[in-house]
Amino acid sequence: MRVDAFDFELPEARIALRPAEPRDSARMLVIRPGAAPEFCDHHVRDLPDFLRPGDALVVNDTRVIAAALEGLRRREGGSDVRVEATLVKRLGPARWRAFARPGKRLQVGDRIRFGGGGRVCLMGTLDAEVVEKEDEGAIILAFDLSGPMLDDAVAAVGHMPIPPYIAARRPEDARDGIDYQTLFARHPGSVAAPTASLHFTPELMARIAATGAEVHEVTLHVGPGTFLPVKADDTADHLMHAEWGEMSPAVADALNAVRARGGRIITVGSTSTRLVESAADDDGTLHPFAGETDIFITPGTRFKAVTGMLTNFHLPRSTLVMLVAAFIGHEVQKRAYAHAIAAGYRFYSYGDACLLLPQGGA
Repeated sequence: MRVDAFDFELPEARIALRPAEPRDSARMLVIRPGAAPEFCDHHVRDLPDFLRPGDALVVNDTRVIAAALEGLRRREGGSDVRVEATLVKRLGPARWRAFARPGKRLQVGDRIRFGGGGRVCLMGTLDAEVVEKEDEGAIILAFDLSGPMLDDAVAAVGHMPIPPYIAARRPEDARDGIDYQTLFARHPGSVAAPTASLHFTPELMARIAATGAEVHEVTLHVGPGTFLPVKADDTADHLMHAEWGEMSPAVADALNAVRARGGRIITVGSTSTRLVESAADDDGTLHPFAGETDIFITPGTRFKAVTGMLTNFHLPRSTLVMLVAAFIGHEVQKRAYAHAIAAGYRFYSYGDACLLLPQGGA
């Protein structure tokens, strides 16, 4: 399918730079294809009104790490060069794949000293060596620390990797350290937030529990490739980045019990959706899962286990908007996004949400 079929014009003013306060006051467009009306304007705090006893919400409990690093390249006999690096995937106890700027000026063997500037990390710095260069600005860094010591150092030296469409309009600040983590954040490993979960508050969770719906946690460590526009002309030519995820045996059993009694599995975010579908057999039976998934969901994909989804409004030409189109139909997705833009919904990571219920509402 042509990628430009998923393009649309979004006014810059529709890009949210801060989350709603409180978080569950964000708007929520309820989309029920074939229903009358097809679109209904609500708020995330209304989510319990659309849940039934016996339903299950599935959330992603990954935690965003301080993956954005700044430092200096130090080359013997050469001048220092300021380097910005974003860690994207751990490859071993001391090695990370990273996107670096300026990537072209880095060479294998270069040493980079991250940190300083008053930040505390051992002696205030974290050193690494460029051991490999890859395509599109990616490099492999071998750090002088490893394991938990490296984790602690990155947390002290690094800062929150807010998305480029926010960073281009304002600098990252201390608020993002709180705003860009979800209520469920438990397991460090993501370089981007599972943004649909940013809307949840303790008060909303209490109201969800009162409906008789269950909440279950899975893990998918989100990489930056999930949010990038697809560069290929056709979806068949796009290579999806693999991300590590896990569904425990207990969660798989609980979700199978939900399906057996006729309850719905409603995923919170595209990351939870991709993990659940990766763990499902063709008949929808869920199994424990621990490993990498590069599942790419586009129109024509048959969903095996997920029957509803809460998600944000996504970037043009992204794999995320393609997933939404696969779930509710491409024409419905286009109408829904046109409605959201006209009605003033806020888009992207800190923006508003939509509840997709292609098999009926509450």
